[in-house]
Amino acid sequence: MLIISSREFRENQKMYFDLVDQNEQIIVQRGKDKAYALTPITDTDRYFANPEVKKRIQHSIGQAEKGKVTTLKKSGIKKLLGV
Repeated sequence: MLIISSREFRENQKMYFDLVDQNEQIIVQRGKDKAYALTPITDTDRYFANPEVKKRIQHSIGQAEKGKVTTLKKSGIKKLLGV
């Protein structure tokens, strides 16, 4: 893990982004009491950040909590998948 100043980050952004891409943890210290972690965003992160996806997931969770679910046997799943 590397802890760097915001000034150091500004001066060498590409290098630090490249290190994050190589799974190095980078913390950018800003002042005495603020710090930020550099983290790459994956396609999964982008998917779940979509407000429509979040809305559909919340709706589905609500349905499940109310017992509005369908249980499939293994044979039914295979039939749906065409296996």
